[in-house]
Amino acid sequence: MAMWRAAAGHLLGRALASRAAHTSAGSKKIVGVFYKAGEYADMNPNFVGCVEGALGIREWLESKGHRYIVTDDKEGLNCELEKHIEDMHVLITTPFHPAYVSAERIKKAKNLELLLTAGIGSDHIDLPAAAAAGLTVAEVTGSNTVSVAEDELMRILILLRNFLPGYQQVVQGEWNVAGIAYRAYDLEGKTVGTVGAGRIGRLLLQRLKPFNCNLLYHDRLKINPELEKEIGAKYEEDLDVMLPKCDVIVINTPLTEKTRGMFNKERIAKMKKGVIIVNNARGAIMDTQAVADACSSGHVAGYAGDVWFPQPAPKDHPWRYMPNHAMTPHISGTTIDAQLRYAAGVKDMLDRYFKGEDFPVQNYIVKEGQLASQYQ
Repeated sequence: MAMWRAAAGHLLGRALASRAAHTSAGSKKIVGVFYKAGEYADMNPNFVGCVEGALGIREWLESKGHRYIVTDDKEGLNCELEKHIEDMHVLITTPFHPAYVSAERIKKAKNLELLLTAGIGSDHIDLPAAAAAGLTVAEVTGSNTVSVAEDELMRILILLRNFLPGYQQVVQGEWNVAGIAYRAYDLEGKTVGTVGAGRIGRLLLQRLKPFNCNLLYHDRLKINPELEKEIGAKYEEDLDVMLPKCDVIVINTPLTEKTRGMFNKERIAKMKKGVIIVNNARGAIMDTQAVADACSSGHVAGYAGDVWFPQPAPKDHPWRYMPNHAMTPHISGTTIDAQLRYAAGVKDMLDRYFKGEDFPVQNYIVKEGQLASQYQ
């Protein structure tokens, strides 16, 4: 084992030295993978998170002599992304239209040095493979935390107030108050628990305080005691003890090997009957069929979120058709405000990369062969 570690360390050191030697000067090939906006691209000059907007950095990059390739075509051996993998230096992708960066793709990418996430959440990348290859992985930490937290609060209210059936009645020319009111509730007095209390989880708790809820949170780390007291949130060390107490559960934990499939049939069964679940974190944290079955049986009274696995979700994904859901495409973190923040963050990191400077420490997901703590 010691010999293996020494050999692995030697190989990693060589990889890092090789990458570092190429990081400074010279023209770089940068590939961006974003969703295509089509007819909507020209409707807002600040719509920069799409293929057409290209993060608003094309002119800047090309003025510095770099090549900038932008596409939405990312799947399969004949896709546009595959054509550029072998000689690209930087890949920029988003959680909203993720280019899945497998170990196989990393192995092909002989010139690759930097993987940037325009937004938050780099689980579409094989992080151990990236670390072993000496790549740097970074994201724009904090760029869309407000956007996601606001969206979560909206989804809680939509489900509790049984809003969607009422809207559908109006669209369909109907009027049946009883068909909505029999399962509509106030948020005040309910117990809301967040699984994960990082930047988004804390913001959600702060925004829930004026609703006079009972607030609980589970995380590997406790919130700062002063902030905890200010919010009035109670720490729950044991997730399975917290879950049965909650009327509303919000998922705010990153997708890691520890959290993948965390909410399976058995764990969902521990929740209170009639619970509402909001998940804007990652779809793969949930057991897909277990969620659909719990919604169909009524054990889960409503499920809302904007994250799926895989993404884009196939047409036969069971969450599209389960009862009492408020699902959307992955949109919560890509408001126009968030796009401007994560575009600016990507530009800043590219500028630092060209100059051979470090990024803000909180942006690193993989640096010098080490994974950030939340992915370990």
